Amino acid sequence: MQHYIDIDDAEWELCRAMLKVRNIKKKEIILSEGEICRDIYFVVKGLLRIYFIDQNDDEKIFHFSLENTFATDYQSFLKEIPADFHIQALENTTVLVITFEMLQLLYAHLKNGEKLGRLIAEDYFIIFNDKIKGIYTQTPLQRYNAMNATFPRILMRVPQHYIASYLNISPVHLSRLKYGIDEI
Repeated sequence: MQHYIDIDDAEWELCRAMLKVRNIKKKEIILSEGEICRDIYFVVKGLLRIYFIDQNDDEKIFHFSLENTFATDYQSFLKEIPADFHIQALENTTVLVITFEMLQLLYAHLKNGEKLGRLIAEDYFIIFNDKIKGIYTQTPLQRYNAMNATFPRILMRVPQHYIASYLNISPVHLSRLKYGIDEI
């Protein structure tokens, strides 16, 4: 949270009293499509993937959440509607959990609480915008390079078929990109 806003000692004590630490085991799913997303997960250590299942029953990776970032299905969280996404740990992961009710209390009691909510929403918007723009306006090589800039060392932490899914390319095409064979 201090990544987003300045928090004084008294505010931090309020936050600490509300925040829950959750340890998630590798491969554990913490949100499934169709459930209502009740939490925002700030990743302290580890890695989460946010994905959906397409009409062919293929998993499509939408986003990776690494340390100092968050994961949620924000529309489901805000509107209390069924989630479109699944969230799964790709490593043993430690998160700070913020519920909707906690977020409302933070808005009301932190000097910069509303700013916290706005910055979370802005980050989520940018994630969506970059993903859509990448799919429609960038070549696979440009998406690959953008992914490496956004997620340093991701290639060492995530299975190759997940990387290919995130980039919306085949695993064979990913191999070509990695070894400079294909610059399409």
